[in-house]
Amino acid sequence: MKILPNTVVCRHCDSLYRYRPLTAGDEARCLRCRATLYRAGQINTERMLALALTAIIAFVVANVCPVIGVSFHAVQNVATLWQAAVALAQGVTLPLAVCMVFLLIVAPFLQITLFGWVLMFAHAGRCAPGFIGAVRLLKWLRPWSRVEVGMLGFLVAAIKLSGFLQVVAGPGSLAIAALMLLIVIIGSQDLQPLWERMPVAPDEGEEDHE
Repeated sequence: MKILPNTVVCRHCDSLYRYRPLTAGDEARCLRCRATLYRAGQINTERMLALALTAIIAFVVANVCPVIGVSFHAVQNVATLWQAAVALAQGVTLPLAVCMVFLLIVAPFLQITLFGWVLMFAHAGRCAPGFIGAVRLLKWLRPWSRVEVGMLGFLVAAIKLSGFLQVVAGPGSLAIAALMLLIVIIGSQDLQPLWERMPVAPDEGEEDHE
């Protein structure tokens, strides 16, 4: 498979164009569907690295700290994301537990990690090892990261339980809410300028020919 790092593909109609530098404030549009291909401007790696660091902190808090706590006659119990997944991994609900782990834990973790990996090397002016594969995987993971679905599920559970028990939101729920917004911001970032700034490593081109 031939790698064309100086080309741009329209995400709406798959038209192929050659990447050309733009002046400040300009944007390139697809001639077929008029969708925006890319905009002028330098990528702010410091700001994006700070975004990745904030997201990984929120991710750790969301997975370690309790998401919801319930109490009934002085008996208290809390649940984290992992504890909820383990509770679901019983019998017929095992596939649901697997989906929960992938959509709420694995996919966001990969998305944040790959985002930070690529930007860490870009900030140093280098091409990250596995750059092409990382960018492809980031695009593939965008529709699979469903933190907002998990947040909605915990809200529904809290509302239903509040009629019988005393329900308290844990620090994990606040971290999930923050992570939900951060994942959306990360997924909307345009990494196209990285192709212009960093050359494709020779070993990556050889891997894609296999």
